[in-house]
Amino acid sequence: MMKPRVKLLGHTPEPDKLVSAAAKLCYSRVGAEDILEGLSPEKVDKFLNLLMEMGHQSPIEHASFTFAVEGVSRVLTHQLVRHRIASYSQQSQRYVKLDGFEYIIPPHIAGMPEARELFEKAMREDQEYYDRLVKLLYDSHYERLKNEEGDEKKARQAAEKMAIEDARYVFPNACETKIIFTMNARALHNFFRLRCCSRAQWEIRTLAEEMLKEVRRAAPILFKNAGPACLIGPCPEGKMSCGQAAGVREKFKNL
Repeated sequence: MMKPRVKLLGHTPEPDKLVSAAAKLCYSRVGAEDILEGLSPEKVDKFLNLLMEMGHQSPIEHASFTFAVEGVSRVLTHQLVRHRIASYSQQSQRYVKLDGFEYIIPPHIAGMPEARELFEKAMREDQEYYDRLVKLLYDSHYERLKNEEGDEKKARQAAEKMAIEDARYVFPNACETKIIFTMNARALHNFFRLRCCSRAQWEIRTLAEEMLKEVRRAAPILFKNAGPACLIGPCPEGKMSCGQAAGVREKFKNL
């Protein structure tokens, strides 16, 4: 079973300090040239804690974080891109021919031999159908394009693109994909609040926890209280609550 591989590619330099500077500007008469003056680690901690307590989160939008993720399914990325305040670049099945696609097996299927056998059989068949469709479509497009344009190299290139563009429709949601995306700190706090919750779908919850580990290393003060909503208040899920808030808080404290 494949696990999400997450790498923080880059981020705003000194994110904790930058956000503190933005907060400082909101509450003082200091000018742009002196905005970073006297921002000791203690003052950075004070400003950021004040921001979170007041619910004044606009200054944290100044810090951005870019992740590279692979080993995730299309099921996950369909959920991920619903977080609209972000920028995404995903591997294209239209331009990349998948000669042997990887896939994600849900844990409950992986742990049940009969279910796993059936699942893996479906994946093998999807690959076979894809390969057959690519060949059928390629042969059809190549002959037509070669006759129309008279250039065999261009005909081959165009025919393959057109073939995989249509053949990809047989790929399952389990198909592994790769994606790079950028979110600002405020969008990330919202992402973690929703996707670290135990009620979130298992795969994107795993991704969110790996992302949180990465940003806590880069900006420990900014993200020290990031996670599901129950970390800093009552569970908002009502009757749908997992009822394990104390255990969840302990888990994210030691994440």
